[in-house]
Amino acid sequence: MALKCGIVGLPNVGKSTLFNALSSAKALAANYPFATKEPNLGVITVPDERLEKLSDLVKPEKIVPTTVEIVDIAGLIKGASKGEGLGNQFLGNIREVQAILHVVRCFENDNVVHVDGSVNPRRDKEIIDTELLLKDIDTVEKRLEKLRKLAKSAEKKAQRNLETAEKILAHLESENPARSLTLEKEEDQELLDDMMLLTAKPVMYVLNVDEESVLTGNSFTESIVPVIESEKANYIYISASIESDIADLETFEEKMEFLQDMSLDEPGVNRVIRAAYTMLNLITFFTAGEKEVRAWTVEKESTAPQAAGVIHSDFEKGFIRAEVIPYADYLHFGSEFAVKEAGKLKIEGKDYIVKDGDVMHFLFNV
Repeated sequence: MALKCGIVGLPNVGKSTLFNALSSAKALAANYPFATKEPNLGVITVPDERLEKLSDLVKPEKIVPTTVEIVDIAGLIKGASKGEGLGNQFLGNIREVQAILHVVRCFENDNVVHVDGSVNPRRDKEIIDTELLLKDIDTVEKRLEKLRKLAKSAEKKAQRNLETAEKILAHLESENPARSLTLEKEEDQELLDDMMLLTAKPVMYVLNVDEESVLTGNSFTESIVPVIESEKANYIYISASIESDIADLETFEEKMEFLQDMSLDEPGVNRVIRAAYTMLNLITFFTAGEKEVRAWTVEKESTAPQAAGVIHSDFEKGFIRAEVIPYADYLHFGSEFAVKEAGKLKIEGKDYIVKDGDVMHFLFNV
């Protein structure tokens, strides 16, 4: 699926180390600014215990999880909106993703230099926020120049778009991200979406802490969490160094033993991946048979034909109907046959909206 989640932050906050732990790709993780110059793309598996439980019931020949794409984007510095550092490249790469994982450094380490000379998560967050806002203000101002010319035609739509753009600009100039702006009319929202503003993208903050603080946080996280909560945004504690150590272990048993030693239930990257999946507005449906049990990704509110099209375009074109078993029913009855015997298998048409966890079989004709 083309939807991507971008990892952003200042240089040397742990972005590439986190990316390496998330994916099998090995981005350059180095102790100097701009170690990442080109965006690194990783296709990562989405952890889902439902897939494992379905597989235990069906016992297929193979199991195929769903995936999400993560992009490690070059570090940004103050002045990026004016082209400082790798600013224009960085901001252009952010424009290509649909959601943001903002990594904030919340650890001390004399061996890892901070680009600004000291660790201050609130300051670091503000630098990123300000540069994104400045770039968005520039984008809206350029759009306004065109809209003012169009508004002279006296067309109602042109006048409406001009008023909406001015409202968006005022919102940004008040240091508010575009994602916090509520536009009631669909046509106004369409204009906002069309601008592809950087601050319109959903964001989750990844607070990169030292190993001792991964469960409870530390003084650095205490300073930034209230700011994040005031935005109604989500955050997660993670130690990129721990995740790097886990990723280097070869066997499942070794990883589980390491987690137990650290008093952790699962790798932190699992929570990051699930959060990215949610931010991208994605859900999972399953197909289950003797040959394979597989997880598939669709956007929320997708119809049954659209879900069929994820498997193969012919399935969508020739869609007839879908046989649907809610995951909870499949788990309760233990098999597709038992579900049918209990009368719980549902036959759905073209208007059916796929639910997260649906186990589906499509009938089609081409």
